Amino acid sequence: MKVLLTGATGFVGKALAAGLASDSEVDLTCAVRRSGLGCPGKVIVTGELDGRTDWSETLDGGDVVIHSAARAHIMKDEVADPLAEYRRVNVDGTLNLARQAVKAGVKRFIFVSSIKVNGEQTHPGKPFTENNEPNPQDAYGVSKREAEDGLMSLAHETGMEIVVIRPVLVYGPGVKGNFATLNKLVSKGIPLPLGAVKNRRSFVALDNLVDLIIMCLDHPAAANQVFLAADGQDMSTTELLEEIAEAMCKSPRLVPVPEGLLMFGATLLGKKAVAQRVLGSLQVDISKARNLLGWSPPLTPQEGLQQCFGQGSES
Repeated sequence: MKVLLTGATGFVGKALAAGLASDSEVDLTCAVRRSGLGCPGKVIVTGELDGRTDWSETLDGGDVVIHSAARAHIMKDEVADPLAEYRRVNVDGTLNLARQAVKAGVKRFIFVSSIKVNGEQTHPGKPFTENNEPNPQDAYGVSKREAEDGLMSLAHETGMEIVVIRPVLVYGPGVKGNFATLNKLVSKGIPLPLGAVKNRRSFVALDNLVDLIIMCLDHPAAANQVFLAADGQDMSTTELLEEIAEAMCKSPRLVPVPEGLLMFGATLLGKKAVAQRVLGSLQVDISKARNLLGWSPPLTPQEGLQQCFGQGSES
């Protein structure tokens, strides 16, 4: 099976490339933006991802495209028109690649999307499913939804199979962003006022996400489907911090401050959006992947966190 992987040097892409390269039945080609970015398999430099990128050299004779490259979610976007920039890369770039894949005879196109297509929050006990009406709340989520819609239309028009995977927040070795921040705070023993948070959040270990994507390479039931990706075991922010501390062999220093007081203080400081992410719930139901594909996450959250934060990691 000849596979083209985009975004092969990104957080998810690196792990995907390693997993694919270990499969003797996969002939892997990694697409990178510039020379000097190494990865296993054949490497081709494509330059920037947009509606004008020429993929002809990379797609010839290919069976499957895994498209993980994207303009990632940026907390403090400084471009004048964030939505236009997200659309240029995540919509125009994706659909340009997909149309060229159709012409090259590619059989299946796997698109790594985002749970942000569903929305930002759920009510406890009412997780997102693939059947929910999309409700993206920011430019990144809007661009991912528009790319999904375009891909499904292309599937209907051409017969190329599309698989969409929407992961929740991904964690693993080398993770950045909020998980890295939590790691540093716990490792330094800084007291955190998060000892009484009763929200419910889904996360996905990097290896679990990679396992699901690789399963979708040729599973017949995956064709033209959307799957939500998570570990299948939700945690509160308090529980997450406790699990991180245990993985690092440290004692969590959590102060049980009422959630209402935390939100009030964050609002006064202009950090309401941050507090909503920490205190709010976002759950997903992975029953579809379990039932339709027979997929089960190979790692428990505890095992995933051991890989991510274990052995006293300070990263």
